[in-house]
Amino acid sequence: MTEQGANPEVHSLEDLAGDLARTHRATGGGGRGVEPGQIQADLAALERDGYLILTGLLSRQECDDLRAELTPLLGQTGRNAFEGHRTQRIYSVLNKTRSVDRLVDHPRVLALLDRLLLPNYLLSQLQIINIRPGEDPQLPHPDDGFYPVPRPRPELSVATIWAIDEFTADNGATVLFPGSHRWPDGRTPTDADPHLTAVMPAGSCGLFVGTLWHGGGANRTVAPRLAATAQYCQPWLRTQEAFTLSTSRDAVREVSEDLRRMLGYSIYPPFVGMVDGMHPKRLLDRR
Repeated sequence: MTEQGANPEVHSLEDLAGDLARTHRATGGGGRGVEPGQIQADLAALERDGYLILTGLLSRQECDDLRAELTPLLGQTGRNAFEGHRTQRIYSVLNKTRSVDRLVDHPRVLALLDRLLLPNYLLSQLQIINIRPGEDPQLPHPDDGFYPVPRPRPELSVATIWAIDEFTADNGATVLFPGSHRWPDGRTPTDADPHLTAVMPAGSCGLFVGTLWHGGGANRTVAPRLAATAQYCQPWLRTQEAFTLSTSRDAVREVSEDLRRMLGYSIYPPFVGMVDGMHPKRLLDRR
């Protein structure tokens, strides 16, 4: 099972790891230009609290440009209380705009993902979320709660929430339960559990592990709160969005190499993700 005509000697599955999986590069790693000390501090905060807030990643102008690009794409409100009856969402984002690409593969985020997840981790979900005035609080939940793996568990997924508008205590900022990433199976949040509202200026990114309990807050203001969320998962898991179906090949050819790999045009060794016995990137050669 090789693209280069070689016939490796195979005595176990590990002997195949250098075949399809290495035909195209895996996750780069190495910090991606982020100071090693900063990465270690971020990882320590995630280990302790389950989340961290990264401020100043986008300028005011970049947030204004994102708002101008995304607002016309917003459609109907949610279909249930979890999506939010007064909340607008954009799905299949990468087919509709290139404006959020730089959020999904931001170096500060990837530097952490490279250390929290296995090489060739995947983008699991990408949405734009606009919480409008009058929205109720979202049901608290962990983002990886649908994977049937007992808690506590190592990271299966990591999530980001980007504040395009300022997150305040009154406009729907995400409510977090620090330390809840270590809770066992069966434990759910109560009013007695410590929690906080992720207040952060526009241009910030909240990053948390998939086991952390959280939920969108209520919007008690007269203005909407616009955000983008990207979730990532281990390369051997099924993603929430089937990006290889929902994202056109023309769009895949336009995105960065990191994004292309995260959309599923990659291999988890030895051959998970292959197409017709070949590396999936071969599909992009066909017009």
